[in-house]
Amino acid sequence: MPKFHGVIPPVSTLFTPDLAFDRESQASLIDHMIEGGVHGLFFLGSNGESQHMPIEMRLEIAEFCIAHVAGRVPVLIGIGLPSTTESIKLGQHAAAHGADAVVAINPFYARLSEDNLYRYFREIADNVDLPLMIYNFPVVTGQDMSPELVLKLALDCKNIIGLKDTVDTLSHIRRAIHVIKAQRPDFLVFAGFDEYLHGTLIMGGDGVVPASANFAPQLTVELYEAYRRGDHAAAVAWQQKLVHLSYMTALEAPFYSVVKEGIKMVGFADATAVLPPAAPASPASIQSLHDMLVAAGVLSQPPAVQKLSA
Repeated sequence: MPKFHGVIPPVSTLFTPDLAFDRESQASLIDHMIEGGVHGLFFLGSNGESQHMPIEMRLEIAEFCIAHVAGRVPVLIGIGLPSTTESIKLGQHAAAHGADAVVAINPFYARLSEDNLYRYFREIADNVDLPLMIYNFPVVTGQDMSPELVLKLALDCKNIIGLKDTVDTLSHIRRAIHVIKAQRPDFLVFAGFDEYLHGTLIMGGDGVVPASANFAPQLTVELYEAYRRGDHAAAVAWQQKLVHLSYMTALEAPFYSVVKEGIKMVGFADATAVLPPAAPASPASIQSLHDMLVAAGVLSQPPAVQKLSA
């Protein structure tokens, strides 16, 4: 197996009510996820609220999380920013503190030519002494990282090792697998949306980066392990449970508060504060999430929303 494979959740960053980094709750969440069998942890991605943090907080969180994981699973640190220089600084910081890889999303706000997108990732790869995963999330960046562009980067930069393809269609993931792996078989392709794990594996992909694994790692971990051992009936059964969470990220915009409510519901941690401009989940969203978790078999008896919100 490659070092990076399987279920690598985008870990929620937990805060105290006054929006300081909650080290105790974060440690508890990390421990529960590792005990749940995840194959790696991705900190400071979209679900980690990195885009709403000052740089100093990102550095503090990266250092703490790398140290607390302490080599139990591979650690990936999100470093993507619109500034190439700042992204490189974050990557070098991650390398200096023991991260196993970095993840960079393409710059947002200003639309870039393919040549400029290429230069952004090439400069990071050339200046950060770690494996680099490309994060494609066109809904938030406004630009798709085409499989052809990713292939060019993969062929030119051996430390660019994979793609997190957060697109709401399997056809894009399929093209990435077929276009890139045909010329670089060791290149890794991960689904960015939980529900596409089974399809990604069937097509030759390597895993998933699932927000649901913050509170229900068993859904994706058991699916992946069943697929690996050839128990396809079990894999399909887990996929059918997982599909109940397909609309989770549509409950709030952004969805970070919904994931934190799920963490609270299952008892991993009790810190649901989110950084502005995000806001706490509404009672209706909390109830909808709870219903999804019951349907997926994660929770057995839904308590009233009033108790969940207390």
